[in-house]
Amino acid sequence: MAYHKVNADQRAQGHSPYLDNDELQATALELEWDMEKELEEPGFDHFRLDGAAQRHLGNSQSPDLDLEPIQPSSSPKGRFQRLQEDPDYISHYTRQAPKSNRCSFFRILKVFCTALILFIFGIVIGYYARKKCPSPPTPPEPNNPHIYHEILKEIKAENIQQIYRDLLQFPREDDADIAMKILGQWRSQGLEDVGLVNYSVLLDLPGPSSNTVTLQNSGECFYPSGQQCSRDPKTLDSQDLLYSYAAYSAKGTLEAELVDVQYGTMQDLIQIQAITNVTKKIALLKLGQSPLLYKLSLLEDAGFGGVLLYTDPCDLPKTADLADKAFMVSLNSRGDPSTPGYASIDGSYRQNRLNLTTLLVQPISAVLARKLVSPPEDTAQKDRCTPLQLPATGKKTISLNIQSVTTYKTISNVIGYLKGAVFPDRYVVVGSHHSSLKGYGGQGWASSTAVITALLQALMAEVKRGWRPDRTVVFCSWGGTAFGNIGSYEWAEDLKNVLQRNVVAYVSLHNPVTGNSTLHPVASPSLQQLAAESQGFNCVEKTRCPGSNVSSVQIQGDSDYFINHLGVPATQFSYEDIKASENSSFLSEALFPVHATKTEELDPSFSLHETIAKLTGQVTLQIATDPVLPFNALDIALEVQNNLKGDEAGIPQLLAVASRLRDTAELFQSDEMRPANDPKERAPVRVRMLNDVLQGLEKSFLVHRAPPGLYRNILYRLDDRTSQFSVLLEALEHCKLHQSNETIQAALSEVLNSINSAQVYFKAGLDVFETTLAGKK
Repeated sequence: MAYHKVNADQRAQGHSPYLDNDELQATALELEWDMEKELEEPGFDHFRLDGAAQRHLGNSQSPDLDLEPIQPSSSPKGRFQRLQEDPDYISHYTRQAPKSNRCSFFRILKVFCTALILFIFGIVIGYYARKKCPSPPTPPEPNNPHIYHEILKEIKAENIQQIYRDLLQFPREDDADIAMKILGQWRSQGLEDVGLVNYSVLLDLPGPSSNTVTLQNSGECFYPSGQQCSRDPKTLDSQDLLYSYAAYSAKGTLEAELVDVQYGTMQDLIQIQAITNVTKKIALLKLGQSPLLYKLSLLEDAGFGGVLLYTDPCDLPKTADLADKAFMVSLNSRGDPSTPGYASIDGSYRQNRLNLTTLLVQPISAVLARKLVSPPEDTAQKDRCTPLQLPATGKKTISLNIQSVTTYKTISNVIGYLKGAVFPDRYVVVGSHHSSLKGYGGQGWASSTAVITALLQALMAEVKRGWRPDRTVVFCSWGGTAFGNIGSYEWAEDLKNVLQRNVVAYVSLHNPVTGNSTLHPVASPSLQQLAAESQGFNCVEKTRCPGSNVSSVQIQGDSDYFINHLGVPATQFSYEDIKASENSSFLSEALFPVHATKTEELDPSFSLHETIAKLTGQVTLQIATDPVLPFNALDIALEVQNNLKGDEAGIPQLLAVASRLRDTAELFQSDEMRPANDPKERAPVRVRMLNDVLQGLEKSFLVHRAPPGLYRNILYRLDDRTSQFSVLLEALEHCKLHQSNETIQAALSEVLNSINSAQVYFKAGLDVFETTLAGKK
């Protein structure tokens, strides 16, 4: 059988009657499938392509031509259609292969070729797609201890030292300048979601000239440092003199008798008021033993008109050389005074609160205090320190002149987010500060910023390799800390509703190295176990942190809002000097002018900074990546029982409620915490429910009112010397002064309701899990 293809003009001459048939033209388009098989069958004896059409036209009517009836094909287009369109193409073959075998073979061949082409095409597309958009490497297990080790080993002392020196060399005029510097550093590490958050707040700044203290008996005039008043321009413009003041103190001049009140405790005031009238007089007050704001509130209630504040040399570490230096304190601890309880955003109502107290408060050096006290020479002993005390005989009248200026300034926070992969709506906040006053407070801000930047650098190095924490880590560098934690308060008040729901913990880096004698870890009760365990893994110099005791005591810095208003578990690691006396608590409220090399003298190799960074990193990583939050409910109940000591009325009732709290916490710990920490029994929904309960453990312990300077969160004691709830201790002291039980009854009721609320909270959590299990069964 042979097929001839001719062009249209040949059909017109009659050379191919078959091609004149219109039906054949219509059907030819449907011929592709069978014809392709026949044309490509290897069984053909002869197949010839000839380009000379005229030479073969005579064969168009050869008797060998045998056209069989053409069957419609499932594929109307293909090679045969192209053959029709080629006027110079004529094919000849002499033998026909079996049709059924040919169809089967070519179907298989066509499927194979199609699959092969698609496979190769897919490989090519995949190669170029991967080349343009490389897929991230498979992230390792988030809570793998090996990952912690890989991250923490990136934290090195030399890196922290370099960041520290770079910060100190940066020229700056105000808070915004250093904030921009930190912002650039964090962005250079790869943190993308980071920016400045600014607030216009009311600051109390030094006046144009230094405050003065004048002895009326002799007419001598002194600056706060103890220097005699001078008209020398260099002395008048000294920053150390200008910034020796109490921010938010009353302004003006007061001439009155000086009264020595020692540490200003309830007992001190009772003794003083028994022998003299203190109205409108000036108190000579030592810093320490209890919060400054609390002592000032007592003096204000007693009727004093002014306060000279100093630190007794016997309370200072032996290595400290601060006797001839005055200092700066802030009488504010709760954010912008003009917007109490709400954020200082555009349009907010500004209250007129230029002074936060009626007292004229002036810090002075120990040298000036000694001149005012004038101790007899023979009382000074070389073998031990003698506390300063005003002689009982002889009255001293002084004139106190205070002039500071209140003005609105912009403070800047640097806020960066490292988004979590599993629970991005749960925040672990890590906070440092960059606020300082012309060298006051030493270079603690630079230490704080260098440590948090080194930690961020180590985390971002692992993020670039594909790792992410389960929960979001929020990095914060606060402004306005020296004036009363203003930056942290305003930001937290601005985002209050979000933070109440999302924050799970606060990790503080406030002044990480203020001494080199001992490691001082502080943590809320629910985090004490985690803080203690972290010390065993990350101490660079083992001799300096041999498992230091973790305590829940009040601390300075920007953790205040998170602890006392959000009820968030918090922790902080720092190196300090050994306390010189039992009265040394709260001396850190004073910001002394310290020379720029002080930090490098305390830690020349920066190994202490490295230790703090690694301890902080270990705790942060575990809170941010452990499937179950590493909080211990039972430790809270134990802390409550330990704080209920004494035989005061009402304590037995509190102990009964605390016992029920402990029983519920033990049940919660055994029935819910232990199974959830077993990966084989861990269910995602159950873990989320459990974490929601753990997140709110400490919120029940926020009392509605607390005396000035004392924490609202009653889980924190005043200091390591006390072992009772601070609100109960204060109420007992208040009863001694006012001869009334009303205050103690109110405090007992506050504590009772807090403990009972916590017990109900634990019980409700257990009930939720029991209901869930019953529903599944």
